[in-house]
Amino acid sequence: MKSEIIKKLEAYLREEVLQQPEREIKADEALISSGLIDSFSLVDVALFVEDNFDVHIDDTELNADSFDTLNQLADLIIERQDA
Repeated sequence: MKSEIIKKLEAYLREEVLQQPEREIKADEALISSGLIDSFSLVDVALFVEDNFDVHIDDTELNADSFDTLNQLADLIIERQDA
């Protein structure tokens, strides 16, 4: 389940946010703190997560502490789906 979430997130980031379909994003690669994703893109990612995984991401969670990697974001999604 987690690997499927990560694959879907990675595909979205590569194609829609970064517009680099050939780029590989590792599950533990820093997204926000490295500057790969900026604050504007972060909102798009949160909306994608909410629409595709039926979970709510609070505005206060849109930071590197809550999800700086695909692993962290997948864990957050799984936690919310189980709640």
